[in-house]
Amino acid sequence: MSRKPGRRASRREFLNTSGRIAALSAFGTAAVSSVHAAEENTIRVALVGCGGRGTGAAINALSTKSGPTQLVAMADVFDDRLQSGLKVLSERLGKQINVPKDRQFIGFDAYKKAIDALNGSGVVILATPPGFRPPHLEYAVAKNCHVFMEKAFAVDSPGVRRVLKAGEEADKKNLKIAGGLMSRHYAPLQEAIRRIHDGFIGDVITCWSYREHGPVGIAPKPAGTSEMAHQIRHFHNFNWLGGSFILDWLIHNLDVCCWAKNAWPTSAQGQGGRYPRTEPDQMFDHYAVEYSFADGTRMLAQARHMADCWGFWGNVIHGAKGSAILGEGIPDPLIYKGYKPAKENIIWRFEGDKGDSYQVEHDLLFEAIRQNKPYNEAKRSAFAALAGILGRMAAESGREVTWDDALASNLVLAPGLENLTMDSDPPVKPDARGRYPLAVPGRTKVL
Repeated sequence: MSRKPGRRASRREFLNTSGRIAALSAFGTAAVSSVHAAEENTIRVALVGCGGRGTGAAINALSTKSGPTQLVAMADVFDDRLQSGLKVLSERLGKQINVPKDRQFIGFDAYKKAIDALNGSGVVILATPPGFRPPHLEYAVAKNCHVFMEKAFAVDSPGVRRVLKAGEEADKKNLKIAGGLMSRHYAPLQEAIRRIHDGFIGDVITCWSYREHGPVGIAPKPAGTSEMAHQIRHFHNFNWLGGSFILDWLIHNLDVCCWAKNAWPTSAQGQGGRYPRTEPDQMFDHYAVEYSFADGTRMLAQARHMADCWGFWGNVIHGAKGSAILGEGIPDPLIYKGYKPAKENIIWRFEGDKGDSYQVEHDLLFEAIRQNKPYNEAKRSAFAALAGILGRMAAESGREVTWDDALASNLVLAPGLENLTMDSDPPVKPDARGRYPLAVPGRTKVL
């Protein structure tokens, strides 16, 4: 479990840790109705949010083997980001990219224009900062589009409820929604969880979820750059956009622990704050949150991004008669007899083709569209986000918060989000010394 401490963490580095193993699923091509695919069996795709994760998701969507696909529209609030994404996609995918100038949309309303360009069918990839996800998802469903949405899906409880409702509307319209919790589609992890559910380590007693590594940085605001543009370019550092470190960065492993437990927590209490961190943003640099389940068992989450500290990225699961180390950051999950993670105690390891979970999640979505099979990950995705939001609420308030109270909370981190422009004041602003508002445990209200 030990890792070398200290060096600065790269978001892209972590996303790529498990590797991009080329193992695409081959699905048989089926007859497609005009509701689900455009003329000549080609599914048209729009990309909303053209940064590194959005571009990567578009590559996966256009690499599915279930039938032809084509990117026809792109949207972002920054033209330079759209152009860099378009360049990468054009170089990688050639004729599958058909995005002329009149289908390149810039601005806060650009997502509507890109979705409208699909003309009521096709797939939209939603990869903007998570704070924008709920209204973008709502609009996509209203316009009868299938959706791939990146995590963290929402940054507050009202946003979670909007995602849940959009998911219900999608079911009514027979629309498919995939959520970017790619660990759920990683073959070794799927097999490990199946064995846990089959009782391989006995009843699950305790889950530990970790993300401990070097600090997440933020660049100084360049002269002439608006405060809004600065915060959006560094969305991980501002809660109204990214939701907090425990939500946006730990969501995968919180979700995997709940998957292993086959339950969502009923409450949480914990702590968090800033110790060495002096960067001008809203990020806590450490969290320690204890979640409780209905049966009285616990999940403990540790999240820290500090230099020169112990580091680990993964989950530890203890059952009544064994244990497992698995989750995001653990490309080779292992199950042990007893609780000492020693080589001689290994009783299971995955054998076979691991696949590429980033690709598989798109393969499954496009297969469901072409074969008209039920496929909707909206509810599970929304609840995974709520688990992170619940942890943030507990740490920021210093109080125990129940799942039900968290879900019912009406606290909105970005009031009037749909009316923002690049000239608007962002929901949080620095004071005269350049410091942003921070939560104070014991004082901050979260409900």
